[in-house]
Order: sequence, then C-alpha cells, then structure tokens
Amino acid sequence: MIKFKIKKDDMVKVIAGDDKGKVGKVLAVLPKSAQVIVEGCKFAKKSIKPKDNETKGGFVNKEMPMSISNVTKAEEK
Repeated sequence: MIKFKIKKDDMVKVIAGDDKGKVGKVLAVLPKSAQVIVEGCKFAKKSIKPKDNETKGGFVNKEMPMSISNVTKAEEK
C-alpha cells in the first residue's frame, strides 16, 4: 500500500488545475486512486431527485476528487 505525506485534515495548497493557488483542508484521502478531496476546490454540479418528504429536487455543488500530485502541504505560520 502506498503511503502519502498528505493526511486528512491537513491544510494544502493547489498547485495545478483550475483552482491553482487556493488553500483548503483535506476532507478525504483516496489511496487506491491517489486522489484527495479538498474543501472548496473542484466543484461539480450534481442533480438530486425529489424525495417524498425529505428534500426537493434541484442541483447541489459537490467537491470532487483531484490527483494528489496537484496539491502540496500549505506553509504554516
């Protein structure tokens, strides 16, 4: 199993992609696919079907996984 230096709840900076320069907290690490989910980065619009009594239908912005090579640990001050 591959070990990564980036763990859950670490502060990371995005160094590549559309969200380059953003800083956020790691919500999850996916070691099998070498990806991370970063809070506030790489949103995708997902549709939701209406349930009987629970929710209305519509769209929700959801964070999607990005490659772990696109992030680095943020400098602590």
